[in-house]
Amino acid sequence: MTHPLAIIAVLVLLIRLGLWLNKRRRTTAGHDAPAAGLVPRAELVEVGSEPTDPAARAALDAAKAGNWRPAAAHLSDGDGDWSIRYARMNPFGELAATDDIWLWQWRKEEPDNHVAAQVQTDALVRRAWQIRTGAYASQVSREQAMGFHQVLQQALEASYEAIRLAPAGDPNAWVVQLPIAMGQGWSRERYRALWAEIVAREPHHFAAHVAALQYWCEKWLGSNELMHEFADTAIAAAPAGSLLTGLKLRAYWEQVLRDKSAASLYRSAEYTAALDAALADLAAADPAHLGIVPTSGWIAHGLIENGRPAQALNLFRRMGREIAGPWVYYGNPAAVFDAARTKAARAAA
Repeated sequence: MTHPLAIIAVLVLLIRLGLWLNKRRRTTAGHDAPAAGLVPRAELVEVGSEPTDPAARAALDAAKAGNWRPAAAHLSDGDGDWSIRYARMNPFGELAATDDIWLWQWRKEEPDNHVAAQVQTDALVRRAWQIRTGAYASQVSREQAMGFHQVLQQALEASYEAIRLAPAGDPNAWVVQLPIAMGQGWSRERYRALWAEIVAREPHHFAAHVAALQYWCEKWLGSNELMHEFADTAIAAAPAGSLLTGLKLRAYWEQVLRDKSAASLYRSAEYTAALDAALADLAAADPAHLGIVPTSGWIAHGLIENGRPAQALNLFRRMGREIAGPWVYYGNPAAVFDAARTKAARAAA
């Protein structure tokens, strides 16, 4: 027979558990996504995966249907801002990597169109990386590696034509070479020559700097020292609002992730200074800057790791339905991103 005191003890534990669960429900109920001014988790998409501009969506839908002309008109626009023009190519290059009928028709009817040549190069680069996958080199099969290098060589040849056709001031024909250079393991001397072509035409090209940082990472062809040196040099030369300060946050993340630096680095004085500089840069940026959402993601992550999660809430609101920052590199981006948003919402309550 069970002792009465044991029964009482169990009842007390059950009552306490019930009170705790009820309190937890009340605590989290007020911080679900809509209540915190955030979009529901089910509506989240990775940054850049879907055009946010109605004209871009219409042009992409037309391309899917085989009509290349709206895409040509959309990609030729951009008010001379090469970073905007490059960013606009992303969904079209992604589409052409799996469905390029519309692109080949465009190239057939306008063989000297430099934008079409750039999209073709970008599509081949994407196709090559799809073959390779994002796995570590040790996990890539021989067949995958051979296919990767074969298609990447095709992309390089396409890039030479894009360069030949490009207007004198267009850096994007060289920017599309950056992932080719990384995949083919170009020497640092050859890579610096490529970089000189880009910055001579557009010294603060956002996407180019993000791509180049990867080359200088230890996991590819650089080191922590070279990676930070590249970020520091770019930031020192950039005007306020360029959003290149976000490079430093990306560099610290790579350092923590790759060489197993202690996560306490996120609480250091140097990281805090980099984070505050990125916040000031974001405040000075043009609201139309296409780096707003990606940079907001890296800053939001930094604020959480720096012990300031409440400050990240407005950044999550600003990102809307787009998942940005390091969360895009996780196996389930929506889950980890939503968990970070919840932490920020609870801290801000």
